[in-house]
Amino acid sequence: MAKIYPLSEGVFTVGHDKQFHPFDTESDELTERSRGSLLVEIQPFLVVTDKDVILFDTGLGYANEEGELQIHANLAKHGYNPEDVTKVLMSHLHKDHAGGVVYKDKNGLLNTSFPNADYYVYRQEADFALEQGYPSFHTQDIDPLLSSHQVQWLEEEQGEIDGYIKYFHSGGHSPYHIVYLIDDGTDKVFFGGDEAPQLKQMKIKYVAKYDYDGKKALALREQYAEQGAKEGWQFLFYHDVGKPVATL
Repeated sequence: MAKIYPLSEGVFTVGHDKQFHPFDTESDELTERSRGSLLVEIQPFLVVTDKDVILFDTGLGYANEEGELQIHANLAKHGYNPEDVTKVLMSHLHKDHAGGVVYKDKNGLLNTSFPNADYYVYRQEADFALEQGYPSFHTQDIDPLLSSHQVQWLEEEQGEIDGYIKYFHSGGHSPYHIVYLIDDGTDKVFFGGDEAPQLKQMKIKYVAKYDYDGKKALALREQYAEQGAKEGWQFLFYHDVGKPVATL
């Protein structure tokens, strides 16, 4: 049976500059932020199966007040260490999803954040990220990972990892975005990255301006919602402030 742990890094606003700014839901006002700002959670997920300790995306890569990488501190709250993670499954390489793939230690040396894990990356997404660069992609974080021995390249548009994790090139939010479905024979856990980012987006039909192909992303959300409801998927919502895990 899969165990799911949301690893919230907090609530942020993001505007047209694609920069993420911390937001205190008790004291801050969204209307005081730049026009068009969206309120989002940044929330990687830890999923523990009988075979693996899996991380879905890696957050912003921020450190807490003690100087510890936030995602490491979040893992510790649930009794896990960075060394325990066996797979890191990346939906895409935008800063808010890939900022934590590497970190600088106390000596200023750059290390992969999960030293014993295989990082699964869609090769075309990596090529696109390095070509496009800032502000959506921070190559100073991505490049060290991609040149490491820990990357397992996803070459095809769809396939399986270890016989129980399916991946699909979706291409709605960004050109080479992919989504994942864990099916261990007991549970089905779906991670749609930024193509299924919030519960409300699975229920309300609208085209988002921040998607690469808004109409395609809308159609994908409808497809995921319909199939997931039929098959009993547990959805993991990376940007949902109130409901990180839900079934439809």
